Amino acid sequence: MHHHAAFHDPVLVALSILIAALASYTALDLATRMRAASGRARRSWLVAAAIAMGGGIWSMHFVGMLAFSLPGIEISYDPFLTLLSLVIPIVVAAAAFAVVGRRPRALLASGFAMGLGISGMHYTGMAAMRMAALMEYDPRWVVLSILIAISASVVALWLAFRNTNAVQRLFAGLVMGLAVSGMHYAAMEGAMFLPTNTMARQAGHLGVGQAPLAFLLAGITIVILSIGIAAAVYDRASAERAQREADALRRSEERFRLLVEGIVDHAIFMLDPDGRVGNWNLGAHRLMGYGDDIVGTSYTIFHTEEDCAAGAPARALVEAEREGKSAIEGWRIRKDGSRFWAEATIVAVRNESGAIAGFAKIVRDVSERRRAQDALDRAREALMMSQKMETIGQLTGGVAHDFNNLLAAVLGSLELLKRRLPPGDAKVQRLVDNATLGAQRGASLTQRMLAFARKQDLRPAVVDIHELVHGMASLLKFEAGIRVETLFPMDLPKVRVDANQLELAVLNLAVNARDAMPGGGLITIAAREERGDGGLRTSDYVALSVSDTGCGMDDETLRHAQEPFFTTKGVGKGTGLGLSMVHGLAEQSGGKLALRSLPGEGTTAEVWLPMAGETAVPDPRAEAPAPVPRASRQLSVLVVDDDLLVLENTAAMLDDLGHIVVEARSGDEALALLRRTRTVDLVVTDYAMPGMTGLQLASAVAAERPGTVILLSTGYAEIPSDERSSLPRLSKPFDQAALAKAIEAAMREDEPTGSIVAFRPKSA
Repeated sequence: MHHHAAFHDPVLVALSILIAALASYTALDLATRMRAASGRARRSWLVAAAIAMGGGIWSMHFVGMLAFSLPGIEISYDPFLTLLSLVIPIVVAAAAFAVVGRRPRALLASGFAMGLGISGMHYTGMAAMRMAALMEYDPRWVVLSILIAISASVVALWLAFRNTNAVQRLFAGLVMGLAVSGMHYAAMEGAMFLPTNTMARQAGHLGVGQAPLAFLLAGITIVILSIGIAAAVYDRASAERAQREADALRRSEERFRLLVEGIVDHAIFMLDPDGRVGNWNLGAHRLMGYGDDIVGTSYTIFHTEEDCAAGAPARALVEAEREGKSAIEGWRIRKDGSRFWAEATIVAVRNESGAIAGFAKIVRDVSERRRAQDALDRAREALMMSQKMETIGQLTGGVAHDFNNLLAAVLGSLELLKRRLPPGDAKVQRLVDNATLGAQRGASLTQRMLAFARKQDLRPAVVDIHELVHGMASLLKFEAGIRVETLFPMDLPKVRVDANQLELAVLNLAVNARDAMPGGGLITIAAREERGDGGLRTSDYVALSVSDTGCGMDDETLRHAQEPFFTTKGVGKGTGLGLSMVHGLAEQSGGKLALRSLPGEGTTAEVWLPMAGETAVPDPRAEAPAPVPRASRQLSVLVVDDDLLVLENTAAMLDDLGHIVVEARSGDEALALLRRTRTVDLVVTDYAMPGMTGLQLASAVAAERPGTVILLSTGYAEIPSDERSSLPRLSKPFDQAALAKAIEAAMREDEPTGSIVAFRPKSA
């Protein structure tokens, strides 16, 4: 019987074509998954694609055979050959997908082999037929079916490894289904069947029925394809979800990148685990000065040579890896070689497994903060020094005040004793003179201590510095190797200062300069006009400088040079109060003392003094010293002092001057005596007394006996502001001449209030 006598069921033919199309689409989609995966997942997708392609084609074949009918002939199938026909397309499809996946150039060879395998599947399935007929094939249709199988295989492999969307894969699956179906029906067109009775009997006993087997395989194939399609759809949904997450992550990373790039005052860059620069932001480019050429370079290029030699960069990475973070401050170097003080933080970046993936480093320029901190430290140090000097000054002033009381008693007693000595005893006179000289040297020392404490009594006057220094020429003559030069401008303004104290200050500075040049050198005394800064009282000053070419001082010595009792001259060679006295004089006069010195280059001491105003008083040195005056009239004097030595000494000097003296040791005792005494012309009272001060006593005396003259005796320059603070004052220690002069001044009605009579001891 010729095959034209047979016929095909249209429904089953359509079903076979649908199965072929679904198998092709599923295989192409699974192959797409295989291309995007790796490792075990890639192998799983490869097996699934091969089963979908081979099994689908095999199922299409048997459904197509179900659609084929031969009237009067029962058809069954050999189980072994049927199973072999299933294995062949699956194996060749898997091999072809695997080869093309690794070697795309083997597409034609793989497609040729896969096409032969599909053709082998078809003819093996035909050979499995058991029926009462013999089969013959037309060679032309056989060749045509094989060519169709090879072409369809090549196209399937080409499509499997291209980037296609779902619509393209659906269209390709339909075309592939038609092609594979066309191969099957072309092969069936070339088959011829000749009926025989013997084979019919054998078929009834040795094979599986055509219809049950075809329907069973078709159902199983549809289930497999449905599962494959469901898996593909699920995977596609997962891929799309992953793509959406990736897009969201990419957008987040982009926003983060824009945020990081927008931070221009912080350098942020990524380091690999070895410390090499991988990426950085615009702030890092602006701060460090490097471009893309820095990528791949070790981050140690930002560190100083000292840090690199000490291993600081490596330690920072180790600490960040161990602790998770490393924060340090130090010098960093830009591309141009300039340095800046940086605050650097290194944070370890780890992957999902916890291994170090790199480091994130953040660098900020904190040079301004460091300079501010340094300035704050210097200000704090200056404040501590100021507080220290203030404390020492208060202590020094207190000691000097008490010492003044002792010296007042000693000087007064020696002066009275000297008058009562026999004139012919020269030895005793010399001893008294030596004692007086020692007391005067002690008074000079206390004057320096009070000068440092800014508690000495000053008599500011208009002073021409040029004339003052010129008048000291005889005092400024030193050893033959010491030369003294003066440099003064012709129009140098005059200053307002205590001339005696300034003369003593210049002499002290000159002596210090001489001592700093044991091998000889040059002392330069100069002056110039200066503008004051915000820390001074006025704006116009004259800077008087004394410079030497001696050994100079280091920073540590210079810091302590103005402290009292600090000296570099050795034991017994200096009091350590010279610069302290000059400092106190300058401060109390409204100026300052500035020292500049370098080891081996000499020292310059500058005394800034305010320029003289129109109301300045004349220079008191022009006043000729007067002998001790005898009292012009006898006065009734009330002497008040809590120190018994000073009290008795003052009373003795007043008695020697011819006055009537009444003594009191406190303010309360003085008021009681005043109430019992009918006549008191003058009250001489100490200022600092326990219970009642001299000013409080003056107020009480003025209230009870208005018009009584009060003379205030004190060793302090600064007296609290009070309605009686302008009383005439006598500075301690004082001798009889100073006491007599103060009494005469206080008793004159035209004497200005607040006048001070001071004892000027000779310099040691």
